[in-house]
Amino acid sequence: MSGGGTGGHVYPLLSVLEVVRAMARRHQPVEVLYVGHARGMERDLVDRAGVPFEGIAGGQVRGQAPWRLVRNLAALAHGYLQARRVMARFQPQVCFVTGGWVTVPVVLAARTLQVPVLIYLPDVRPGLAIRALHPLAQRVAVTTEETVPYFGAKAMVTGYPVRGAILNTSRDSARQRLGLPSEATVVLVFGGSRGARSINRAVVAGITALLTEAHVVHITGSLDHPWVQDARAQLPGPLQARYRVFPYLHEEMPWALAAADVVVSRAGASVLGEFPARGLPAVLVPYPHAGGHQADNARYLARHGAAVVVEDRDVATRLIPTVLDLIQDVARREQMAMAARALYRGDARQRIAQELARLAGDL
Repeated sequence: MSGGGTGGHVYPLLSVLEVVRAMARRHQPVEVLYVGHARGMERDLVDRAGVPFEGIAGGQVRGQAPWRLVRNLAALAHGYLQARRVMARFQPQVCFVTGGWVTVPVVLAARTLQVPVLIYLPDVRPGLAIRALHPLAQRVAVTTEETVPYFGAKAMVTGYPVRGAILNTSRDSARQRLGLPSEATVVLVFGGSRGARSINRAVVAGITALLTEAHVVHITGSLDHPWVQDARAQLPGPLQARYRVFPYLHEEMPWALAAADVVVSRAGASVLGEFPARGLPAVLVPYPHAGGHQADNARYLARHGAAVVVEDRDVATRLIPTVLDLIQDVARREQMAMAARALYRGDARQRIAQELARLAGDL
């Protein structure tokens, strides 16, 4: 398996692995190896999942200065040699990748060693890495029908593979674990696996107004956590009690999603699966420097009535009023929740796992 750069590239792989392992217990144990960037954020997530990890060199190509582009291309070439050695030793039957530039050397190595490749694209629109790699893949699983034209006959629409913990966590147990009242309105603020400063600043600036209407669970990212925590400490005691601030949530993230009534978030790939799975109305602020992928994800949910989009340039003035309007309009929230649930495909993990088994020759 390979994918890196964001949690949206890692979590779908780990989600499908849950099903692959369950399928394998009926036959024989499955051996899995995750190949990622040696210094990437994916290592921590993979280690937490108990999956063996091999680090290789890699580097981004899009939007790089000429001198950095040359360096990163050299790193990709080195990464290819490393990936080839890793695969020659591990001898996989199938290679499963999502996105991120680290997958380029991995897929090239797989094809030179005649290992079949399955790509899963979490986003609505493919990035440069996946566009370059898809001719080398046997199949490309995609989240939405809108993505099929990019890949033609190779595409299979599966939906987003949501982790079992997100599907199986109850609202009541999640609120108990987070210390939230069972009947309160709860807003979850989440800037993605790396945090989002513009969202954090807007929320802190309007936190008193938010807390008069709802309890807030705010996942800030590690860089912004100290000053957001300091801002919380300046609030009156009753408002502090309604405001929970975390740098990041790993195993606890399913609790936050299950406990929420409204979510404020960037628009990484996970919003296409995890929010629909929980029926969460969303206020999405696409990251403006993500090659347009987050904007496409956000517009997809908004077109289907499951989200409201606030542009990053407008977040300081529009975010809090938009969230407050949604908190106060219960009927609209219920309509958005229904629209979100209608987008969820409950068999995504199983379909991708079955395709992996077929490519590996086990079906």
